[in-house]
Amino acid sequence: MLFDSHAHYDDLKFDADRNSVIERAREAGVSYILNASSNMSSAVETVSIAQEFDFIYAAVGIHPHNVHEINENILNAIRDFASDHKVVAIGEIGLDYYYDTCPRDLQKHWFARQLGLAKELGLPAIIHDREAHEDTLDIIKSENSKETGGVFHCYSGSVEMARDVLDNNFYISIGGAVTFKNARKAIEVVNYVPMDRLLIETDCPYMTPEPYRGKRNDSGYIGLVAQKIADIKGLTYEQVACATTENAKRLFNINA
Repeated sequence: MLFDSHAHYDDLKFDADRNSVIERAREAGVSYILNASSNMSSAVETVSIAQEFDFIYAAVGIHPHNVHEINENILNAIRDFASDHKVVAIGEIGLDYYYDTCPRDLQKHWFARQLGLAKELGLPAIIHDREAHEDTLDIIKSENSKETGGVFHCYSGSVEMARDVLDNNFYISIGGAVTFKNARKAIEVVNYVPMDRLLIETDCPYMTPEPYRGKRNDSGYIGLVAQKIADIKGLTYEQVACATTENAKRLFNINA
């Protein structure tokens, strides 16, 4: 039993073989997948995929790269999407100061607004935070997002930041980067974070774990992340797979 807590099967890279890749993941022991959207067209496709596959769930939101697209009508459309029973989170939302595709003030404004929507709907938030750690946490605190919590996906911060993340009722999700040769900081974080606050993800089609780095990622590789965490923490693969699945089901309120 495995839960890939962050995937992007709406991505164009899956257009040629989406359904077969998803079915192979199921056959490989993946029991749950959460597909996260990045813009409005992505949200439409994400909800459609979740409706087609019983083991896939959806998150709807506007990625920081795309916040120039948001207005009140878009925010209302996200609210409407969230009424679907397969939508279990708002995301991915957040800040990205690495690419700075959109002005930072605009990113911060719509990040706060989408956190407010998550709180209004009682849904957890899926956080994208790239080189924006201080501002991301400041906005989470100012919006009192501790109330509904969520997860920092593909966590890239320090152990010190992880303390603050956990204190604000957010989980930490680990992806394929933990398997990379230069993964010292990620390994320190995995060592620090309690097992009941960790999730695992692929972020497919991106962030493919070793030894397949450079190839298109998919949920079939999620077991490599689970095994690496097991090695770091001195646990069995089965213990990590079970714990991270139960953590994700609890966070996203999935009872299936």
